[in-house]
Order: sequence, then structure tokens, then C-alpha cells
Amino acid sequence: MVNQDYIETIKKRRSIYALGKNVADNNEDIAQLIQSAIKESPSSFNNQTVRAAILFGESSDKLWEIVAERLKSEVPDEESYKATRQKVDSFKAGVGTILFFTDDDIVQQYQEQLSLYAENFPIWADQANGMAQINVWQALAANDIGASLQHYNPLIDDDVHTAFDIPESWNLRGQMPFGSIEAPAGTKEYMTDDARFKIFK
Repeated sequence: MVNQDYIETIKKRRSIYALGKNVADNNEDIAQLIQSAIKESPSSFNNQTVRAAILFGESSDKLWEIVAERLKSEVPDEESYKATRQKVDSFKAGVGTILFFTDDDIVQQYQEQLSLYAENFPIWADQANGMAQINVWQALAANDIGASLQHYNPLIDDDVHTAFDIPESWNLRGQMPFGSIEAPAGTKEYMTDDARFKIFK
């Protein structure tokens, strides 16, 4: 019988929205865990296009204040903004946030060097970023740290680059707030297998 241990680990990774600061691990260990997960994630031609900014404490708070302020001009009325602000504050309540980027300079470099695959490199870079995101998310979950994946880019891109001195070539792809799990995720529903899979023998 095949080993299902990894599947059980995968099941621990859920979108956790009730985050807190009650994490036993210190910031240095968490940062090392995140870096290792990204370094061990695959990329096309091992071109390592994924970049990350790991924000803790006040830096993470600063990011979510940027999001909240930017959304003021996008949300139509004050009542709607209250709900939006509450959502943003739930991300801010965690220990930190990971900003995932793609280094577009590396993508362009490989497009020029391997022109036969030029159209594919942006796609492969997105795939690499997604794999890094899931590996980080999985590593956090394995250590009982909750997280979710958010996408306020490109709305906040310019402000993020300025606030955190991010290189111009780093293209923001996602934000992952993380922290202690203050409430579990809801029950996950699944499509039927016959709607998702085809097995040929």
C-alpha cells in the first residue's frame, strides 16, 4: 500500500483567517523555514525567479495599513469599507506576512537566451511562484502556523516597492499573512472524483 503520510500533511494546509500572535517559534526560525521552502522549490531551468520579502511585527502592520489605505479609494461607501477594514485587520492580526515576487529581469534574461521557449518563461515563472507559495504554506502548516494567500496586487505594487525598497524588477504576485491559528478552517467540500479525474489503464 502506498504511503499516505504526505497526504495527511497536505490536509493540514488550509486557509486560516483567524490569525493571532501566539506562535512559539521565533522570527529567525520562521524566516529560515520560509527561505528553505522557497530555495527547495522547483523552477524552469533552475532559473530561481522567485523572490520574497518576509515581514514581521511593525513591518507587517505597515503592509496591511498600505492595503487598507489604498482600498479606501476603491470601496464605494463607508459601510462597505468597514467590512473591508475588518478583513484587512484580520490579516494584520498575525505574526507576519510574506510578499512573493517574480524577478522579471531573470524571466527576460532567459527569454533572450532561450528564444525558442520565450513565450513560456512568464508562464513557468508563475508556476514556480505558485509552487513556492504552496511549499511555504505547507511548511508553516506542518509547524502549526496558520496562513492564507491574498492578492491585492497590482493595486498596492507601487506603494509596496516604495515602502520596503523593493527592486524595480520584482513583480508582486501574492501576499501571505501568517500567525497562530485562533480558529480552525471550515469543513472543506470536494467535487466528485469522476468530475475531476480520468484514469487510463
